[in-house]
Amino acid sequence: MTDATQRFALRQKITLMVNRYELRPIGPDGTEGALVAFAEQKRMAFKEQVTFFTDETKTQPVFGFKARQRLDLGATYDVTDAQGNPIGEFRKDFKKSLLRSTWHLSTPDGLTSMGQERNAAIAIIRRFVDIPFLLFHFDFTASDGQVILSSQRQRSLRDRYELTVPVLANGWQLDWRVAAAMGVALDALQAR
Repeated sequence: MTDATQRFALRQKITLMVNRYELRPIGPDGTEGALVAFAEQKRMAFKEQVTFFTDETKTQPVFGFKARQRLDLGATYDVTDAQGNPIGEFRKDFKKSLLRSTWHLSTPDGLTSMGQERNAAIAIIRRFVDIPFLLFHFDFTASDGQVILSSQRQRSLRDRYELTVPVLANGWQLDWRVAAAMGVALDALQAR
């Protein structure tokens, strides 16, 4: 745990059969640091699984997430560390997501939170019109109303998001790996 808000740049690189993601910390001056995680997501997989590695060589896993079920609109995804130990889980709330995308995120230490698209009007527009460069943002709040994670889509030709992980009033902070997994899921699984 750190004593400062963490910010990360999450960039997607699209290729023919996989989506590639790079995660880099953002410094206080706004500059991006060195790569801290690299992931690939296979398109049209029957059981979603994404592993994050230290770099593009994919030799050292850092963490990942995997669906518990196959092709389920409300599937639960387990987030695990490099050794397979649980560090979080998330699931899409299919019913609430019909008008405004909604996710539930929790951690083994008892945190439960809900994340929704920040702007309800943009959420509805996205349901009916495909605008590739429409900016949409998510905020995840704990049961006491404190924001634990924000994901903001940035203006860019390719998908780019800024993830913000604040320190709560009690000093608690969401594990950056869970935040990164949720950030990739918001991009990769949003249409499901």
